[in-house]
Amino acid sequence: MVRKIKIGIDVGGTFTHAVAVEISDYSIVGKACVPTTHSAKEGVAKGVIEALQKLISAAKLNPGEIILIAHSTTQATNALLEGDVAIVGIIGMGKGLEGLRAKKETKLDHIGLGSDKFLQTRHCFLDTSLPLDENRVRNAIETLLKSGAEVIVASEAFGVDNLSNEEFVVHIAQEMGLLATAASSISKLYGLRVRTRTAVLNASMMPKMLETANMTEEAIKKSGIKAPLMVMRSDGGIMDINEMRRRPILTMLSGPAAGLAAALMYAKVSDGIFLEVGGTSTDISVIKNGKPQVKSAQIGGNRLYLKTLDVRTLGIAGGSVPRIRSGRIFEVGPRSAHIAGLDYVSFSCDTDFRNIEIENVKPRENDPDDYLAISISKNGHKKFTITPTEASGFLGLVKEKGHGEANHMAIAQAMSSLSEKLNTPAEQIALDILEISAEKIKPVISQLKREYKLDEELINFIGGGGGASAIVPFTAGYLDYPHKISSNCEVISAIGAALGMIMDSVERSSINPTDSEIIAIRQEALDSVIKMGAAPDTVEITVEIDSKNKKIIAVAMGNSELRTRDLNIKELSQHELFSICASSLKTSTDNLIIAGRTPFLYAVVHKGVKKSSFGLIRREFCKLRVIDREGTIRLQMNEAFVVSVQAGELKNKISRAVERFTVFGDAGALMPNIFLLISGQIINLSGLINETQVMTLTDLELSRISPDDEVVLIVSSK
Repeated sequence: MVRKIKIGIDVGGTFTHAVAVEISDYSIVGKACVPTTHSAKEGVAKGVIEALQKLISAAKLNPGEIILIAHSTTQATNALLEGDVAIVGIIGMGKGLEGLRAKKETKLDHIGLGSDKFLQTRHCFLDTSLPLDENRVRNAIETLLKSGAEVIVASEAFGVDNLSNEEFVVHIAQEMGLLATAASSISKLYGLRVRTRTAVLNASMMPKMLETANMTEEAIKKSGIKAPLMVMRSDGGIMDINEMRRRPILTMLSGPAAGLAAALMYAKVSDGIFLEVGGTSTDISVIKNGKPQVKSAQIGGNRLYLKTLDVRTLGIAGGSVPRIRSGRIFEVGPRSAHIAGLDYVSFSCDTDFRNIEIENVKPRENDPDDYLAISISKNGHKKFTITPTEASGFLGLVKEKGHGEANHMAIAQAMSSLSEKLNTPAEQIALDILEISAEKIKPVISQLKREYKLDEELINFIGGGGGASAIVPFTAGYLDYPHKISSNCEVISAIGAALGMIMDSVERSSINPTDSEIIAIRQEALDSVIKMGAAPDTVEITVEIDSKNKKIIAVAMGNSELRTRDLNIKELSQHELFSICASSLKTSTDNLIIAGRTPFLYAVVHKGVKKSSFGLIRREFCKLRVIDREGTIRLQMNEAFVVSVQAGELKNKISRAVERFTVFGDAGALMPNIFLLISGQIINLSGLINETQVMTLTDLELSRISPDDEVVLIVSSK
């Protein structure tokens, strides 16, 4: 049987990792690692190609086995941070009174990129009271080119309602051999200034990103691989290389997105806090109801019409160096051993750390000089340090090997010697390092809990990244949460790139969307991911009405192939499924029942009565876990109404549930959260604001199944 291999490549700050995943069982059939090529003439693309070639050789992969290649990239982020962007010429358009406003709103000042770097713009305006003609457009472009513009953005007042003028300008620019962006093709939202700014950022990075894309694609073709090339998006999905050429801005922050994609697809996290720990920093993000949380991106304090994963980055990680003052450790980080030019004791070949000398070092010119370094007499030219990696290893907290087995004898000797020098027990030194590290993470966890209203009982930590075992086990215990470290944690982001879902989102301004608008935006999102290579039967679509910001959002996600995994699936017994759910619910299997099921999913509930106020108040509860045949919990709630019903009766059941669970407050009626289990999919209708909208999308979902099919309705008021 021919294997089906997906390759994922993650471009990190220090290393570029590549993995090969067999999609029938998600097994890892090969790994490779090369230094990230930031300073190479070809940029990070060189490292991507090197990692790919090394992986193919090491794993003995046949090009015909490879069905997809996907990589994350730091290229867009680096381009902005380093100011390596093109000068953008903006052609603003409009007519009448709106034209006067458009002329002002499309003329942007230079956009700050941070660290005294700026994106330069040039501007001209075309009055569209009369139809545009080729000469006017060409003259405008020529004027911009003479003033230094290198790429073009076309942005018209209310261009989202009619793209013809913007597309005409882009067409002329492309005929002139220029790269160009239509603002309304980047975002369909009203708000001309923000839409123009977003398009300008996109256009500014096109030359650099296209160079990288072309180089990577050419190298893959030369290797005989015919599989599609995908790129990680900043919202956790992947898109094909042609879409990246058109909208490179979507790849900003794609590195952290890759790790989060792996938490969803590989570690199968439905609810939890994901901590991806490297050597220098830790990325922290929330997964709720099987979805990562997103936010609006900003550059230089300027809002963009761009969604990115809500990732909180802290300067504490597996390689963070302690700082020492008056003979005690008072701080850890933010500089890492890598930045400070120090070696880890854990990965040293030396095992004689019995006689050490303590030094204070300054990692960078403007850093304090109190970072801890140690040297050993026989190797005085080489300096080491103790990091959370050594502290966790010393306390026996490291269960996953990650990048390799630690030198436990070296750790024990170094900690013992340091104990003598500081006149402090070695265990206390290790605890001090880890407690200081955990205290840095604690306020971020508290903030995420408040912002996303996380259920305390559902919170658990999932660790990924090469430094996961150095930080996550102790921090989870310190904050009293359960945890697990993902297998193959050191290459978790590369796995995420390989398994990422093909994704796109569409947003439109709408005060009170009609049924036809809801259906149209849903179809647009569906068409987009299918065009990029998603198999239609794998696509799941979520529609959300954002009343506060007066917009409607459709997000579509799908795989590039049907889930052939289902052909080789190891279906667990009901007893095994109940055991997994009982563990999650912290109860006995005897207390569980199946409230509903589809051919692929089970809705398992624990019902009971909770007493409070000395037993005087009794409240019924129904805790839910939706689990698939493989034993992965796909959805969990601690308050839910669950009923199994034939498809033909579903709408009646929804109406009754809406009537029963709708609550009323100062802002009016608040719809309950509604989910449907249909075949192997969980349909999330919780983003809608009235029953009519729910019924509109329910009709679409029911149109593909028989009225006699069993579906499961889940309703929650939380």
